[in-house]
Parts: sequence; C-alpha cells; structure tokens
Amino acid sequence: MTATAGNLAIEASNLVKVFGATRAVNGVDLTVPSGGVYGFLGPNGAGKTTTIRMLATLLRPDGGHARVLGHDIVREADTVRGLVSLTGQFASVDEELTGLENLVLLGRLYGYSWAQAKRRTNDLLGAFGLADAADRLVKHYSGGMRRRLDIAASIVVTPELMFLDEPTTGLDPRSRNQVWDIVRALVAGGTTVLLTTQYLDEADQLADRMAVIDHGAIIVEGTPSELKAAVGSGTLHVRVHDPAQRDEAERLLIESLRVPVHREADPAALSARVADPARVAHALGELSHAGVDVSHFALGQPSLDEVFLALTGHPAETYGAGETAEESAA
Repeated sequence: MTATAGNLAIEASNLVKVFGATRAVNGVDLTVPSGGVYGFLGPNGAGKTTTIRMLATLLRPDGGHARVLGHDIVREADTVRGLVSLTGQFASVDEELTGLENLVLLGRLYGYSWAQAKRRTNDLLGAFGLADAADRLVKHYSGGMRRRLDIAASIVVTPELMFLDEPTTGLDPRSRNQVWDIVRALVAGGTTVLLTTQYLDEADQLADRMAVIDHGAIIVEGTPSELKAAVGSGTLHVRVHDPAQRDEAERLLIESLRVPVHREADPAALSARVADPARVAHALGELSHAGVDVSHFALGQPSLDEVFLALTGHPAETYGAGETAEESAA
C-alpha cells in the first residue's frame, strides 16, 4: 500500500490476542488509509471482532502494537476513544426508551445542552428516516430501524473513524441497502469506516480496499478487483432450463472443460472456474448437441465468494468445526 504515516487511520503490526489455548488473533498486520471504507472480511469466528475490539481499546492486545489516528491503542487509549466510535453486531440502544430519548440521552452524556442535544437528535432522526418513529419505544422497531438508530447513536458526535462490526447481519435486502447508503454518506462527510463483514457482496459494494482474515491471520489484502484477479481465471455460470438435466449438464461440462464443476444452490445452476475461455464455446456446443437446453450462461470474473473459497479452501459462510473463543469472550 502506498499510504504514508501521515494519512493513515490505522497502523497495526503483529497484533495477537489469546483466549486460553486459542489464538483468536494471530499476528495481524493492518494498514488503513484515512478516508473511504476499508473492508475486513471473513467468516464467523475468523478473528474480525476481536481485532476491532483491540483497535477500539476494548481489549488489550497480548502481542504486537497499533496506532489509531496516530495514537497508541494501549498508552493513549483515552485519546483513541475520544476519536472513534464502534457499532457492534447487536444494538446498544435502550429498548425501553424511544428513539428520540435514546439520542437525546447520549447527546447530554457527550456534554450537549438540552437544546443542542434535541437539535442534533432531530437532525439524525430525519437523516436516518426515523422521524416518524421518534416517539415509539425502540422495542417496537424493526431490525432495520434498530440498526439505523444504533448507527445514529454512534455519530451523535461525528467520529473521525468508525468501526462497523457486521452492520447488516440479519437484515432484509431493503434494510441492507439503507445501511449501505448511510455508510456512503458517512464517508462523504469525512469519516473513515472500518467495516467487518462476512458478506462478500457487501465488501464489493462499499470497500475501496479490503483484507481477508481466516483463523486469526490476514491472508490477502487489496482492492476487490485485485482479489478477483488474483484467482487468475474466469467463471462460467450455466443454468439449464430443466433441473432434471443438471446431472447430464454437469457430466458434459466436466468432460469438455476438464475442471471441477460446482453445483449452485439453484437446482438448475452450475458453475466452473475456467482458465481457457476457448473451451467454453466447445462446452456449450456439447450441451446443445446432447439436447441439454441452457436457459442462461455467462462468463466473467470470479465472484468474491469464489475468491474466498480459492484462497482458504472453504466457503466464507462456514468455519469448519465450530467457533473460536473470540465470540464467547466478546
């Protein structure tokens, strides 16, 4: 990365965190430039949450060191806390208060006068599409509304750096898009965002650069395009008209392409990584000759899901035999 020390939001070197016999974070090096969204990508239990808890000064590292906005996370922890905010995986607002009451309370705790707190609250409720629900108890909010209120609570005082820990987990597509719009607006306003996620499409949508973490260590870093290109091949996606013909289509593709063929969740869909695009035309011709009706096919760059599988040997949404100790300690 070409970023220099003067424009870095985060500099971390060999960060380690141990829970019992488990090294939840195992020598993480991280360089995050100021401005934009940096994606921190990995499945549940990979070490994402533990890493950002150390960077946000909620956990003390067992090894290594880091600076956040130029300040050491151990020796200058209080200064770091005054410059950053953290929105975790679960809402931190009080369900027995209204949305308005939650934000006014936080404004007062930050030292605003009643008038200032109320003005800031009304601004945030309007900006986050919650003005109509201002006087409703948070326990009656939908999941998407709670998440938006939670992010609003994190920026009552606008931070220079915001840690967003899996902000869209469990949300429906509409709510996810709303949160994405909020993240983009924060960045446009000058806030740097470190986004942890297990959703590769989310990182692709938002992140300028990203790091992939697996088993507590970063295995690759770069832009979404660089990560896709690193796999070094394209991906053929085929959908047959009749799902009953998928077995035959799979057999013919394996013979023609001479590569493994993956069965998608769609019972009529198949995909395969291909290094030689010339084989694709031959494979499609074989399907047609055998009477396999193809309703759709596409050849393009591999998805980030496929990149993760190629880099780690397992899908992004799974972690093998159980979770690490990071989640029980969080």
